[in-house]
Amino acid sequence: MTETDMLPWLRWAREIQSLSQTGLTYATKDYDVQRYRRFMEIAAEIVQNHTDLDKNQLIENFLAQPGYATPKIDVRGAMIQDGKILLVQERLDMCWCMPGGWAEVGELPSQSIIREIREESGFAVAPRKCIGVYDANRGPRPVEFYHAYKIVFLCEIIGGQARPSEETLAVDFFGFDDLPPLSRFRTNDRHLAEVQAHLMEELRPAAFD
Repeated sequence: MTETDMLPWLRWAREIQSLSQTGLTYATKDYDVQRYRRFMEIAAEIVQNHTDLDKNQLIENFLAQPGYATPKIDVRGAMIQDGKILLVQERLDMCWCMPGGWAEVGELPSQSIIREIREESGFAVAPRKCIGVYDANRGPRPVEFYHAYKIVFLCEIIGGQARPSEETLAVDFFGFDDLPPLSRFRTNDRHLAEVQAHLMEELRPAAFD
């Protein structure tokens, strides 16, 4: 997908916020600090104008993101059993997705997906292949305000049993032609199509944006 696929106001607000965050990291003069803080307020005002989020809470969240602005990492795992894919039902939107979440600082990407799958589904897995690396913020529903990349792994279940968590309501396997309502900014048709393609073509290279 292209830059124009994103909501224009979100693209503008994100860019202004990232420039402000980076500027505040290196600003040494009071005038520069005030100017970059104002840019951050403008980004918050744009978001507040298009959502039900509070400007002051947005600014507080923006200020909690120190340092040079870089994308976050979202990891997702595809586990296949008898031709069906494992999905979890998210408590936040009641929809389904491949288990996963934010990578933790200090973890290898493979460690992050092992941890996330265990926490959200109850299964122990071994990552076998990287299916794709995606820009998670392209499309009509971005993963959240901050720019993020999504890494999808093909994993093998090696233990555990289905168990929901504080973040998930249910865990189940579904046929690719009989999917429940998807939490599409976590797992979408493109991700699932690539999973299927890798199942049919063992040597298929990883997809990437």
